[in-house]
Amino acid sequence: MNLEDFVTGYMFTEQIIKSPDEIESIKIEKNRVSVITGNLFKVLGPKKTILSGCGGSTSYIDADKLPKIKSDFMISAGKIQEMIKTVLDSDIHHTTGGIHVVALAGKDKTFSVAEDIGRHNALDRVIGFGLRNGIDLSQTIVISSGRISSEMVRKCQIANIPVIVSRSATTP
Repeated sequence: MNLEDFVTGYMFTEQIIKSPDEIESIKIEKNRVSVITGNLFKVLGPKKTILSGCGGSTSYIDADKLPKIKSDFMISAGKIQEMIKTVLDSDIHHTTGGIHVVALAGKDKTFSVAEDIGRHNALDRVIGFGLRNGIDLSQTIVISSGRISSEMVRKCQIANIPVIVSRSATTP
C-alpha cells in the first residue's frame, strides 16, 4: 500500500496542489500523514459541496469551475471489456466482496492497480501513481469494481482522465 500515491492523488483531485512537484515532503507515522507543500497558504474555496462518497465527505472545489477534459484518447469497447476482466480478477475482492479494485490503464498497459475498502481512496491512489510517475493521464482510463459516484467522475475530470470508446466495438 503506497500512501504517497494516495496523498498525492487526493491533494491533486482536491486541487490543493497542481502537480506533485509542489509537495516538498510527505511524512508517514503510524496512522498520521504530514505533508509540506510549496504553497503553504493555499486557501480553499468558500463553496462547500457534500459528496456522494462513503462517509458523507465534503469538498471545497467550485463545481462550476471544473476543467474540461482535453484528450484525443480512443479505445475500443472490446479492449475495455478485456481490461475489466483482467483487472477485476482480484482474490481479495472475490473473497471479501467489500474491497474495491481500481486500475489506471492505457491502450495496451495497466499502469497501476489499487485495492481499498473505499473506491474513492483506490482512485486517488492510481491517480497519485500516475502523477508521481509522469504518466500522461489524458491517455488513460480508469477501471473500477464499484459504482461510479459523482465524486469519482469529478476526480477523473480534474485529472483529465477520459473515457472515449471508438465506434468499432470489435477492434481490440
